[in-house]
Amino acid sequence: MPGLLNGKRLLITGLITEQSLAFGVARLAQEEGAEVVLTGFGRLSLVNRIAARLPKPAPVIELDVTDTAQLDGLAAQVREHTDGLDGVLHSIAFAPPSALGGGFLTAPWEDVATALQVSAFSFKSLAVATLPLLTPGAGIVGMDFDARQAWPVYDWMGVAKAGLESVTRYLARDLGPKGIRVNLVAAGPQRTMAAKSIPGFEQFERAWQERAPLGWSLTDSTPVAKAALMLMSDWFPATTGEIVHVDGGFHAVGVPVGDA
Repeated sequence: MPGLLNGKRLLITGLITEQSLAFGVARLAQEEGAEVVLTGFGRLSLVNRIAARLPKPAPVIELDVTDTAQLDGLAAQVREHTDGLDGVLHSIAFAPPSALGGGFLTAPWEDVATALQVSAFSFKSLAVATLPLLTPGAGIVGMDFDARQAWPVYDWMGVAKAGLESVTRYLARDLGPKGIRVNLVAAGPQRTMAAKSIPGFEQFERAWQERAPLGWSLTDSTPVAKAALMLMSDWFPATTGEIVHVDGGFHAVGVPVGDA
């Protein structure tokens, strides 16, 4: 039986470990019939070992989204494995330690600039780098964390996510005439390597488990992966500039269920 993404070609960035949201998306994409190309940064030997745990082999390309030369050469590298792209997942974020964990008032500009470049500006960079490969109807999807309010310990990463949300709307404006959709998935907290690097992350875990009306798993990325893949599929042909919350309903309620 054909899968949701049968014949689709996807570029999935940000693979680090098996707990990465990118891994969950790549696994489900392959199960739904997609051809997947991955990118990783840093320890590529580790990334290749993680990629080998997917249902099918998938090539891995090194990509540092702050490296102009790598971005300029990305399309050519992807073409070594596929002749076009129907979807791109941006699952990349980073902030130096000074910009997290209560350092909002003291983080130096250099560290803030790094957080903004890697976590927000890179969404535009990746879109432009892959544009020569994107087919009309393609979907670009980014991973978000709801930036409508200030969070404890999230600090400049929260500002970066607010920037990411704005970048999405401008990309939707500029890429829409080319037939390309740009959307975000605002996911609830997951126990990824990135999350573990945030001091005080357990506050998010407790809050979600107490307040999400549908409940929330900190270790099952399947709901997030399903939403990302739906946005890259043909089933949302007229949706762009959107933020889809996949957080168990946390964003919709003000106090824990049952406490009203």
